[in-house]
Amino acid sequence: MLSKRVIAIARSRALFASRHAPGSAVSMSKGWFVNAAAPHVIRTQFHSSHLLQAETVKVPQMAESISEGTLRSWAKQVGDTVEADEEIATIETDKIDVSVNAPMAGTIVELLAKEEDTVSVGQDLFRIEAGDGGTSAVTPKEPATTAEPKELADSSKKAEEPKVQQVDKATPSPPTPSAAEKKSAPEPPKESKKESKPAAPAPPKVAGSRGETRVKMNRMRLRIAERLKESQNAAASLTTFNEIDMSSLMDMRKKYKDEVLKEHDVKLGFMSAFARACALALQEIPAANASIEGDEIVYRDYVDLSVAVATPKGLVTPVVRNAESMGFIDIEKEIAALGKKARDGKLTLEDMAGGSFTISNGGVFGSLYGTPIINLPQAAVLGMHTIKDKPVVVNGQIVIRPIMVVALTYDHRLLDGREAVTFLVKVRDYIEDPRKMLLAPY
Repeated sequence: MLSKRVIAIARSRALFASRHAPGSAVSMSKGWFVNAAAPHVIRTQFHSSHLLQAETVKVPQMAESISEGTLRSWAKQVGDTVEADEEIATIETDKIDVSVNAPMAGTIVELLAKEEDTVSVGQDLFRIEAGDGGTSAVTPKEPATTAEPKELADSSKKAEEPKVQQVDKATPSPPTPSAAEKKSAPEPPKESKKESKPAAPAPPKVAGSRGETRVKMNRMRLRIAERLKESQNAAASLTTFNEIDMSSLMDMRKKYKDEVLKEHDVKLGFMSAFARACALALQEIPAANASIEGDEIVYRDYVDLSVAVATPKGLVTPVVRNAESMGFIDIEKEIAALGKKARDGKLTLEDMAGGSFTISNGGVFGSLYGTPIINLPQAAVLGMHTIKDKPVVVNGQIVIRPIMVVALTYDHRLLDGREAVTFLVKVRDYIEDPRKMLLAPY
C-alpha cells in the first residue's frame, strides 16, 4: 500500500500536467495516475527556459589599432559545457593572439562564425546558455525520475528488459558457438586492420617529383613582412661590426651561475650582460636611444629594450622596460618571463608596445655574421652572434680566445658614423671587462 506522501506527490504532478497540457489524458485511480504527456511538457518547459537565457557573445575589443582578426580555432563546440572565463575561441591578429572566454558557466548552443573567417570587433561570435559548467544538459531530468514511485520504476525496468534481451540474443553465446558465429568471429580483427591502414606512413617521394604546397600566411607573418619592408624603405640603414673577447664574461658566468640559480631560481646567461651594457651605452650616446616623429627627434631618459624572441608564428619583440635601473638578475628574470609568454602565445599588446632599442641574438641558432634590420621607429638594433674560438694577438702573443662578432645597424638619419661606432666600442669594453659596469656613472 502506497504511503500518503507518495500519493500526494502523484496528485501534485497530475495537477501540474493538467494545467500545462490541456486536453491530455490523465486518469486517476485510487490516488494513482498515468500521464504520458507530463514528461514531454516538463522537457519542453526546461528547454524553453534555457533558450530565454541564451546570451550572444561578441568579438571583444583587442586594441585601438586592431579592428579585425582571423578566427584561428574553436576550443569548444556546440553542446559543450564550459566554466566561467574558460577559453572558447582564439582570434589571431597581426600582433597577438586574443582569447575569447565564456562570460558565464553554461552550454554552447550556437557558433556564429567558422574557423579562418575574418571577424570584426563587435561582431556576434557565439551563443551560450547559462547553467552549471561541466554538467550534462539532461541532468535536470534526474530529480523528476527519482521522485517517481517504485511501481512506475519497476514498470519502466520491465519495459527496458526486452531491449536488453534483444541485444543479448544478437550477441554470440560463448558456450555454444554455431558455425555461422565461427565464421563471423574473425571479422573484428579484419575491421581493426582496415582502421590501421590510414595510419600507415605515406609512401616515399619518387625521385624527381615536383610537388608544391601553398599555405596561407598568418596575420602575424604578414605584419612582420610589412614592417621589415617598411624599415628598409624608410630608414637610411648602415651596419658596423666589431669583435668581442668573451673570456672575462664567460669566466664570471661559470663562477656564479650555480649560485645565481640556487638563490634566484634563474639561469645567468649572456643576454643580461649585453642588456646592461647597452643600457649604459645608450645613456652615454642618447641619439642611439632616440626616434624620429615627423620633423622632430624624440630623446628619452629611459631605456626600454626590445628583445627579439623566435616563436612558431614569427619573430616578436617583447619589451624590458626601464632596463637602465635593473641589474643582471632582474633583467634575466624579466627576459625569461617574457620569453615563456612568447612561446606559449600569451603575450599582450602591452608586452610589445614601445621599445627604444632592440637586441637580437642570432647566435643561439649558430649565426656567425648578420646585419639585423631596424625595428622602426627605433634608431638602432644590436645583433649578437655565436661564439667561436679564434687566434688573436694579446701582448704580442698569438692566443686562442672565444670571440663573438657583434653588429650594430643604425639609422643614418639619426646617428652619424662616429656615434654609432663609439656606441659599439663602449658595449665591447663593458663586455670584455664586466667590472666596468659597476664603475659606470649611470
